Amino acid sequence: MDDKDKLSNPQVTIRTINQYGFHFRKRYGQNFLVDPHVIRKILRAAEITREDIVVEIGPGIGTLTQYLAETAGQVYAVEIDETLIPILADTLSEYENVTVVHQDILQCDIPQMIGKGKNCKIVANLPYYITTPIIMGLLEGGVPADSITVMVQKEVAERMDAGPGSKIYGALSLAVQYYAETYLAANVPPNCFMPRPAVGSAVIRLTKRTCPPVETRDAKFMFRVIRASFQERRKTLVNSLRNASDLGLEREQIEEVLRKMNLSPTVRGETLSLEQFAELADLLHEE
Repeated sequence: MDDKDKLSNPQVTIRTINQYGFHFRKRYGQNFLVDPHVIRKILRAAEITREDIVVEIGPGIGTLTQYLAETAGQVYAVEIDETLIPILADTLSEYENVTVVHQDILQCDIPQMIGKGKNCKIVANLPYYITTPIIMGLLEGGVPADSITVMVQKEVAERMDAGPGSKIYGALSLAVQYYAETYLAANVPPNCFMPRPAVGSAVIRLTKRTCPPVETRDAKFMFRVIRASFQERRKTLVNSLRNASDLGLEREQIEEVLRKMNLSPTVRGETLSLEQFAELADLLHEE
């Protein structure tokens, strides 16, 4: 099928929406892609081949899905909005390798869906309002995915990719980078969507790590320390950790650990690397 006949052509999208009387629902943060060049950037970033099983989150009316079907071996398109299911049945009718699944991705058993023992690549144009819960659910839940390539709000993509010392570096950066290697593939302006979002977007690929990049005695405790460290960014690390009631730490304990790490008592969390947070958490465990 040529680009002019696909849903990436704005006229085709408008015609399809009108045909079904579809109305965009704010609760699902729906913004449909209408730019074939951006779609190809997503496919290149995800490195999709005929050998791949792809799970697409939120296919909408099937714009990206049409291209995925022509590139991947098998596509599972998981859509939460029941009003889109009959539209997808129509727009994807010629693709025998696409299975539309009417479900919330946060409740979806991906191994059961794709077949136990199989790996997949996840691709999505994610709604801004639920980006972080979906990304962290996929990473922390041990979903059998080689990579996750998503279109998200530009600011969120940059936060995932940020390093120590940056104003946007934080708990999300560390959590994502603990589980995956990040690659910012492309920036996407609002005019590539229908309707246009108020902010820019970006495509980011998260390649799942086979093992964590740091060793720590208790990863859950480390992430509690990380979250506490960024709870109040303007405060020093000592004050942030001391104010975290779930950690139960005293100022003297924290300052002693910082001395062992050759760090200033006025250091802030945003300057510490993942390796330093792993060391910090292990030393606090010993105190």
